Amino acid sequence: MKIAFYAPLKSPDHPVPSGDRQMARKLIEALTLCGHDVQIASVLRAFSREASDAAFLDLRKQAEQEIARLRRIWVKDGPPDAWFCYHPYYKAPDLIGPALAAEFAIPYVTAESSYSSRRNEGARKLAQDAVAAGASQAAVNICFTERDRKGLEEAIPEGRYAMLAPFIDVGRFQGTPRKKPGEARLIAVAMMRPGDKMDSYRMLAAALRLVLDTPWTLTIVGDGPSRAEVQEAFAGLPAERLDWAGENAPETVAGLLFGSDLYVWPGCGEAYGLSYLEAQAAGLPVVAQATAGVPEVVRNGETGLLTAACDIALFAEAIRRFLGDGALRAEFGKRARRFVIEERSLTAAAQRLEAIFSAFVRRAG
Repeated sequence: MKIAFYAPLKSPDHPVPSGDRQMARKLIEALTLCGHDVQIASVLRAFSREASDAAFLDLRKQAEQEIARLRRIWVKDGPPDAWFCYHPYYKAPDLIGPALAAEFAIPYVTAESSYSSRRNEGARKLAQDAVAAGASQAAVNICFTERDRKGLEEAIPEGRYAMLAPFIDVGRFQGTPRKKPGEARLIAVAMMRPGDKMDSYRMLAAALRLVLDTPWTLTIVGDGPSRAEVQEAFAGLPAERLDWAGENAPETVAGLLFGSDLYVWPGCGEAYGLSYLEAQAAGLPVVAQATAGVPEVVRNGETGLLTAACDIALFAEAIRRFLGDGALRAEFGKRARRFVIEERSLTAAAQRLEAIFSAFVRRAG
């Protein structure tokens, strides 16, 4: 099928790296692996950090311009076979795809759409209404987490839903993980920005202060506008225990993960976290919180330990448990690697996507 791909939050071509951009790119790869011809339909960013009627109306005008542009192209060259929208939600609704899909009678598909009734206020309700209308129109809404599926089903019970587990390209994680002897090497990979990411950095620093009596070093991979605040959060820890690796290319990050022993990231408000899958693919057990979408990518008691939300002492205790038991780290790490390689690969995702398209999209075309 010829698929028009659109990500209203952040285009796959956006210059700033993020998990959202990474997943958009991986979805395109998976769809291409299925044999589909995928083209980015628009790079219009519909993200609005602050809600206002004026901002939403301006966004509507920009979307109408994009609709007119694409209409001209489709009338001349023919429409695609489907419109695929990745991650529409109350801060970044799809204001383009539903109208064009209806006009040209092609299936509309969403992936990782989300709906939260508590956002139904002011200008946010206008965006939420657009998300709900799109989910209702969709031939299928592909959900990555049960939490997202439940939220959509409660708001749009007549919608059509299918599950696709979060996945990564495991190609960078081939070979056998090789660990060096000596003190345990912890690692965390995350952008440095305000909000949930900053909350996770603060919680991690606080937890590590509780295990200073145990030998370890921490590699911090990432950069961003909150770098100074992150460094301040870790200021009370011995400098020799911290390795500030900065932002790195994906291949370099894979190497850093392979050279580590334990992945530690609280995951405050994490949608699910592709970095957890990458860490496990490299054979690392994970310590995180059992919050938001994290349990969708880490199997508690099998590939990692997930602790109660906001409990710094429990988080520290989980780290201590792994630090003091190399055999336990090896056992969890082996299971973690098997889990991702066998169940969360690009190939597995492509097979699942093809099954979803066969069951919902081709039937609607």
